[in-house]
Amino acid sequence: MLRRTLLFALMATCLTGLANRLHAEETKRPNILFAFADDWGKQASIYGQLEPGGINDVVKTPHFDALAKRGVLFKNAFVNAPSCTPCRSSLLSGQYFWRTGRGAILRGAVWDPTIPSYPLLLRDAGYHIGETYKVWSPGTPVDAPYGSGKYAYQKAGGSFNQFSQRATALMSQGKSTDDAKQELYQQVRGNFSDFLKDRKEGQPFCYWFGPTNVHRKWIAGSGKKLWGINPDDLKGKMPAFLPDVPVVRQDLADYLGEIQAFDAALGILVEQLKEAGELDNTLIVVSGDHGPPGFPQGKCNLYDFGTHVALAVAGPGVNGGRVVDDFTILPDLAPTFLEAGGEKIPEVMTAKSLWPVLKSDQEGLVDPTRTAAFTGRERHVEMAREGNLPYPMRGIQTADYQLIINFKPDRWPMGDPYNLGTDNPPTLDELVNKTFVTFPDDDAGPTKAFMVMHRADPEVKPIFDRCFGKRSAVELYDLKSDPDQMTNVADDPKYEKVKEELTARLMEELKTSGDPRVIDNGKFFETPPMAGPLTGNGPKPNRKR
Repeated sequence: MLRRTLLFALMATCLTGLANRLHAEETKRPNILFAFADDWGKQASIYGQLEPGGINDVVKTPHFDALAKRGVLFKNAFVNAPSCTPCRSSLLSGQYFWRTGRGAILRGAVWDPTIPSYPLLLRDAGYHIGETYKVWSPGTPVDAPYGSGKYAYQKAGGSFNQFSQRATALMSQGKSTDDAKQELYQQVRGNFSDFLKDRKEGQPFCYWFGPTNVHRKWIAGSGKKLWGINPDDLKGKMPAFLPDVPVVRQDLADYLGEIQAFDAALGILVEQLKEAGELDNTLIVVSGDHGPPGFPQGKCNLYDFGTHVALAVAGPGVNGGRVVDDFTILPDLAPTFLEAGGEKIPEVMTAKSLWPVLKSDQEGLVDPTRTAAFTGRERHVEMAREGNLPYPMRGIQTADYQLIINFKPDRWPMGDPYNLGTDNPPTLDELVNKTFVTFPDDDAGPTKAFMVMHRADPEVKPIFDRCFGKRSAVELYDLKSDPDQMTNVADDPKYEKVKEELTARLMEELKTSGDPRVIDNGKFFETPPMAGPLTGNGPKPNRKR
């Protein structure tokens, strides 16, 4: 009898211990790894597999693809603003960029410390937080929503941010291509390793990896030299808004090469998680802050090429192996991270957590309310227009249509055409290397230079006018028949009902969310400090007058 009693007691103790361990595993807070590439749009090889025939057929992103296959791949992820600082303001705060005060512009941005940001909320909840390279910038203080540099880990080096330049320089010193790459990869490995070593035993972590190598400049020809990307493989695959000519194909191949460098770094981070025994308990999220720089319809534009981005999520709690059609904007990640960490989502966050979508076992459209993305922009470069004025836009994107409202169609969308039509026009070298010499909201580079230098050519002029010319107050695109968004059907009577419905839906969202652009004729964004000269010291415009 005694023996039987002791046996039952031992069994009960074991079962209780097992139950406690299982409960602890279920309630263990996940780590969060967020890899966020500067100026990376929706260019990844897995998207090429889903939608073959375009430029994604050429790029190779095996590590992103593997993550997407293990987790959830989003087909309809968008940034809220196709400009670095406002995009990041919205992402970190979980709010529309137009709700973040001076965080809603690029140059001249100042962070409001009363706005909750998900990294600092997780820090306060016991997470070990850290970041490497770019988080929130340009702006004052730099990286303010992530602790203003207090949690930076980059002592192992920052040369990865100029990947093609640094790798090319190392190769010129006699290193092989592989050895040159490995030297830069070591910096990625070292910074993440330093971060991991700093945390307390058992402490969950939240890490931001934000390299800037995908942002211009790149070494011309580096896509082929470093990554074997043949520009000629892009021939016939270019969207209608990109001239299918050698110089543009090479420029795009170089851009894709930098994406492949970012993907290689992602692979290193995942490998380190495996080595640390943390992979299974780490929520990994990968995306970019807007579309390609210095290309028509890319960065600073609300068209797909400017706002549509890659997004994949994998890790604990995520029901993987799925592709979803749900529309999301990147501010949705802030409440998602907080919910994953078991933290309360502040009421001020206008974004919507993706956690229900990630936990679902459905494909296609999981959440029937996620049928649209709202986007916009205000001021990017302050000297882009006379009077240091913004180019205000708001847009709504659905599966079938995109509608854009240009609130000031009398202004130049990419900035004023400085120095064009004069006796002293910009040189080819200036157009390749000096963004501010003309159309300052479009990054300098070979594609911009080709467009400006050949703007009168019959085959280039329609694309040039489309990219740099003034635009209608309302733009509407039928995405099924016009995926490259080349034909504005806003004035076509056949689309009148669609235009009315989308306009009403967009304006309702702007009013409900308190967008200053639709209050008092946009006075907030049209007056200093949101417009007008910078109040602090900043780079001076490098343009001729």
